[in-house]
Amino acid sequence: MDGVSFAVPPGGALGIVGESGCGKSTIARSIVRLLRPTRGRILLDGTDIAGLPERRLRPLRKRVQMVFQDPYGSLDPHLTAEEIVAEPLRLNGVRSGAERARRAAALIDQVGLPAGALQRRPAEFSGGQRQRIGIARALASGPELLVCDEATSALDVSVQARVLQLLRELQAEQGLAYIVISHNLGVVREISSEVVVMRAGRIVESGPTDTVLSAPADPYTRALRRAALDPTTMRGRKPRALVSAIAADQESVAADRESVATAQEPIAASQEPGATQ
Repeated sequence: MDGVSFAVPPGGALGIVGESGCGKSTIARSIVRLLRPTRGRILLDGTDIAGLPERRLRPLRKRVQMVFQDPYGSLDPHLTAEEIVAEPLRLNGVRSGAERARRAAALIDQVGLPAGALQRRPAEFSGGQRQRIGIARALASGPELLVCDEATSALDVSVQARVLQLLRELQAEQGLAYIVISHNLGVVREISSEVVVMRAGRIVESGPTDTVLSAPADPYTRALRRAALDPTTMRGRKPRALVSAIAADQESVAADRESVATAQEPIAASQEPGATQ
């Protein structure tokens, strides 16, 4: 990471987009301190958690929770849904088994799963249902911020839509703040109000989601948008406005490339014969 800086207000939602390997997941794991940054700061209400020892960090962990990309790999296959959701309650001091079971049942219901799901294990659920269990587990700690690292990328489109709707409802009901990390611009547009675009460990563009994704200023953002909305991959009738917007993007990117090439020509011309570039 190099110079990456952003803020998420209480109840806000920030999207982070970029191609694979740009550093999105590194940011996510650093924020929840699964990774310890080698430098820089991560401020939670003014407290820098980047370098805190585990003893001091532990009481703060419940305030920031994560929903992982792979709902199956992030759940213990030997535990029931009730036990998975109740585990954070135990770690946060809820000693009564009956009270943990009651709260776990309430959380399972809150994320839209039936009571019959409580005694089933992860292998008995669909991908979307497993992700709902992962969300219920994250909610069990009573977090203020949820970091969603490609939380819908392993799901089909219809299941993605239902999970995103659930996240919106939870935000409205509980005032949760989100950091939504995705390579899918549609997911980010759906749930975030602000967005940062990353490339090779740096932020190349940021701002209100609608502004950045509708009229991107950086050539890289335009390329991401064009790839996400490529009309050649669409079936059926293509929206004329969309095709026109993408054509304009292509012309703009071509102009950017020509401008860069023109700017480089005097440098090449000024070199002496035989000089090594």
